[in-house]
Amino acid sequence: MTVSPTSDDAHAGLARSSNLQPVLAGIIAAFVGFAGVFTVVLQGFIAVGATPAQAASGLLAICIVQGLLAIGMSWHYRIPLSIAWSTPGSVLFAATGMLDGGYAVAIGAFIGAGILIIAAGLIKPFGKLVSSIPPVLASAMLAGILLGLCLAPAKAVALEPDLAIPVVLVWALVGRIRRIWAVPAAVATAIAMIAWHAPAGGLAGAHFIPDITFVWPQFSATAMVSLAVPLFIVTMASQNLPGIAVMRLNGYEPPVGPVFVATGIGSIIAAPFGGHTINLAAITAALCAGPDAHPHPGRRWIASVSAGFTYLVLGLGATTAAALIAIAPPVLIQAATGLALFGAFGGALAGAVAHPADRDAAMVTFVTAASGLSFFGIGAAFWGLAAGGAFMLLNKRWSR
Repeated sequence: MTVSPTSDDAHAGLARSSNLQPVLAGIIAAFVGFAGVFTVVLQGFIAVGATPAQAASGLLAICIVQGLLAIGMSWHYRIPLSIAWSTPGSVLFAATGMLDGGYAVAIGAFIGAGILIIAAGLIKPFGKLVSSIPPVLASAMLAGILLGLCLAPAKAVALEPDLAIPVVLVWALVGRIRRIWAVPAAVATAIAMIAWHAPAGGLAGAHFIPDITFVWPQFSATAMVSLAVPLFIVTMASQNLPGIAVMRLNGYEPPVGPVFVATGIGSIIAAPFGGHTINLAAITAALCAGPDAHPHPGRRWIASVSAGFTYLVLGLGATTAAALIAIAPPVLIQAATGLALFGAFGGALAGAVAHPADRDAAMVTFVTAASGLSFFGIGAAFWGLAAGGAFMLLNKRWSR
């Protein structure tokens, strides 16, 4: 970690804030990460041939592995290392569809992607490359990623005013009394509104613990080229790279090599149970690594540990949570997510425009990352960083 406050500042910060704050921040981060996109994960598994039971098993497997990794690595390194599943990977599955050989071949491709991530962690020049991101571009990229989510509360008010307005009002009023309770209160209100408006029997058939299934992997050269390699690329470009950027933006230096090796091994372990690629978190990392988690940077690792434990619980209730989200208006879930990320978005936007000389490059990164464009299966976050970096290099060369 690069931030090292004086001992007086550290003791003062610790005295002013209890460990309850990072614990709550971790719970919120896990809920945001789970509720916001887990339906995409389930749909991705089914697209490559999983049965509903196998899809639920895969969701449970990745929740358990990423939770244990977040707990273990955050505790060991004493920095907020947030671990997540590869959401872009799930989108890739939906676009790829079922391969010849079915789900077993897809499991083999998941293992192949994990092996590639381990290899990336063992190649030191690669770790140095992904760790050398200019902070102003990192801020702009994060702001671009968060923009769409932070617009969701306003969209929800327009589309579902009877459901969304109570959520936004609770967030605003509670935030004036006690800021740390604003988002939990908004999320609780959203759940209450979902339950209130749910159709009769909407949760019928849901059970608490999903079935665990084991699938013997099958390996295919075609699957490695068409799924494993693209899965590795989108995970590194759209998850690990932004995740490292978020950590550096908040003053931490993550151990890139060990993280890649650990998440690659975790991906391989989860694969036979249906799980796919595990990686550094990007969006939810901002909740655990930022000042909202704790005023003292040396205590924010507690938030990632808390998030890890929360993922263990959420994984056990995967099928019940799936049923709850399935009967909820998607815009309402997105609104609660956007409210939770307002603080992170404001900080990132401020960092993006902090240096006038680099502001044009930062804006190129911001608008590209926010655009949602995708080339070769690689998402807008990577292309935003690439475009802003190229523009920054052009400006420096032109000034010379």
